[in-house]
Amino acid sequence: MKYFFLFLLSSIILFSCQNKSENSTHSTTKQKVDLIVYNAQVYTVDQTTPKAQAFAVKDGKFIEVGTNEEIQNKFESTEKVDAQGKTILPGLIDAHCHFYNLGMKLQQVDLVGTTSYQEVLDRIVAFQKEKNAPFIVGRGWDQNDWEEKEFPTNKELTELFPDTPVAITRIDGHAMIANQKALELAKITTSTKVEGGEIIQKNGKLTGILVDNPMELVREVIPQPSRQSQIEALLEAQKINFSYGLTTLDDAGLSPDIISLIDSLQKTNQLQMRMYIMVSNRPEYVEEYLKKGTYKTEKLNVSSFKVYADGALGSRGAALKEPYSDKENHHGAMLIGYEDLQTLAKKLANSDFQMNTHAIGDSANAVIIRTYYDALKGQKDRRWRIEHAQVVAPEEFEMLDDNLMMSVQPTHATSDMYWAEDRLGEERIKGAYAYKQLLEKTGKVALGTDYPVEQVNPFHTFYAAVARKDLKNYPDGGFQKQNALTREETLKGMTIWAAYSNFEENEKGSISAGKYADFVILDQDIMTVEEDAIPNTKAVSTYLGGLKVYGE
Repeated sequence: MKYFFLFLLSSIILFSCQNKSENSTHSTTKQKVDLIVYNAQVYTVDQTTPKAQAFAVKDGKFIEVGTNEEIQNKFESTEKVDAQGKTILPGLIDAHCHFYNLGMKLQQVDLVGTTSYQEVLDRIVAFQKEKNAPFIVGRGWDQNDWEEKEFPTNKELTELFPDTPVAITRIDGHAMIANQKALELAKITTSTKVEGGEIIQKNGKLTGILVDNPMELVREVIPQPSRQSQIEALLEAQKINFSYGLTTLDDAGLSPDIISLIDSLQKTNQLQMRMYIMVSNRPEYVEEYLKKGTYKTEKLNVSSFKVYADGALGSRGAALKEPYSDKENHHGAMLIGYEDLQTLAKKLANSDFQMNTHAIGDSANAVIIRTYYDALKGQKDRRWRIEHAQVVAPEEFEMLDDNLMMSVQPTHATSDMYWAEDRLGEERIKGAYAYKQLLEKTGKVALGTDYPVEQVNPFHTFYAAVARKDLKNYPDGGFQKQNALTREETLKGMTIWAAYSNFEENEKGSISAGKYADFVILDQDIMTVEEDAIPNTKAVSTYLGGLKVYGE
């Protein structure tokens, strides 16, 4: 009996020790993940944990965010990144750009930064010597940057290229200079009439200047690029965007053909960029997509239409309530008829699609705001977007609420500030580029660049929003500084609010468990660095779904 009790006691002790050992082993077992990032200054844009030091990634998503100790004690991975104290932000989102056009522009004459019409001509001549293109296309000139700020004529273009058509588009995409050969191919004469724009004549003769809708006549005769050229354009644009920490892009207006190409390239993983695409507003495209319905994958979101209400302020095509201050009796023009606008809005209100409308002038914004509210009566959380919302009158500001989404581009303010008051006068300018006012009325603003109208660089966007200055730190005190955004608001506008504008806030826009592991490592802390140093910020590495797509 004595031996039995001793045996029993020893068995209990042995079992107890074994159990403790098993529990101890179990408690120290770490969860295997694909990537651990630690020793970082993480701005999560997640209000529950605004700042962190580390995070773990598995299957392309963040699974936990916390301190160095929390993450390293709980997880293990063969892939680790010591951020060495660097700043990490969620993958940046450009809420309004032209991704495909950026790539195609690299295959055309680059006219950005030209300081005279003669420099424009010189660049075209140099381009043609190298390329010998059958139809010369270019973009980027801006007469507001020249000593002579009026539109030129096509006289010199026609003399230089009598047998080769030339069509060069203004930087904002809302005016074009076409030589005589291009006008002939487009069958444009002094008697040609097109609603929603201008065919400018002088002394009864064509000048070659086309503003807004008439430009389509020329675009229709420009030879279509090859499929290979289109693919190269998309892949080159992707490289540029990844180098700036951008992981989602809102392309503002594409055809079904290009959307299909993007989808196929994403499915074969040639194109990795996440994209929210607005379908261009053509009747046949609208009917096609209303029949098909919205389309969503991990990398592609097609659930909106891009509509143009008016033109641009720089080319005096923006629709204003009162005449331009620097052009008598000129109001700009609406590019879509009132009845067509109402019909389209009602169609889209009865669908799952968003309506995203380019509106620059105060008249255009007034029409769009009222159209949206009428069409969406009784509906909530539709997030219909106004793209640009550049000039808004006091009475329309009073109408705004959180059922509309404002998508604005801060660098437009700092690009236009030199001449905007000339166009608008001292009273109207107060309601122009008023991002803080728009934010206060609607609760969120989505921020973008509108590249290639502006540069791709999102850190220039950040600086323009916060400082309201150009890259030479002009003007002192900032342009209409009362409408500057805080750094926190700006970061949200480039991440979570931009995601919200796309109905994607539950999958991206913050470094939060369960969301795509899209993030960027910066070379300096953009949230605390001296204000004038903000535009010098660079992306060190960019990650998409936990995989490095840019950086060493």
